[in-house]
Amino acid sequence: MMNFSFFFMVTLGLIICQTVVFPEFTWFSQCFDTLIIVALYLSLAYSGYTAVAAIVVIGILMDSLSGGPFFLHVFSYLWVFLVVQMFKQFVFQRSALFMMTVSLIAVAIQQVLILFSVFVTHGQAGIASVDYSLVIRQLFWGVVFIPVGVWVTNVLRQNYVFIIRYMRREMARKYRG
Repeated sequence: MMNFSFFFMVTLGLIICQTVVFPEFTWFSQCFDTLIIVALYLSLAYSGYTAVAAIVVIGILMDSLSGGPFFLHVFSYLWVFLVVQMFKQFVFQRSALFMMTVSLIAVAIQQVLILFSVFVTHGQAGIASVDYSLVIRQLFWGVVFIPVGVWVTNVLRQNYVFIIRYMRREMARKYRG
């Protein structure tokens, strides 16, 4: 329950930032999908079915809010999960190069799925009209900010767990007499 409440608050905060706050800034108006941070953190920290279920729920939530092709976010988050699970076995997870590479791959997966959906709906004319400078900017911002976002999420989670445990101890001490 403690993990659920933490990830619910982080997901809600990132959705608000992505849909309300970031579009107001010219630098971040066309930012990458910020929920990749949560999907990546869940992929790094957990490897069970609960992580997959949480990623699917987050993807469905984002699919329903985005207005894009349905299951785009679910598939991209699940691909991120699979890629991270494969890389975790072979590479040291705490390295900055690993985080930057996985961040680049995560944003690239989502961009490829978006390009594929544009190709399916509009054909080659749709692919020719895509703003590739936007794709490159999103890849760049993803490599820069996703590792920082995962680190901040980890720090927030550690502080959240500490505060909840402290509050439990204090309440137990107060009410046990």
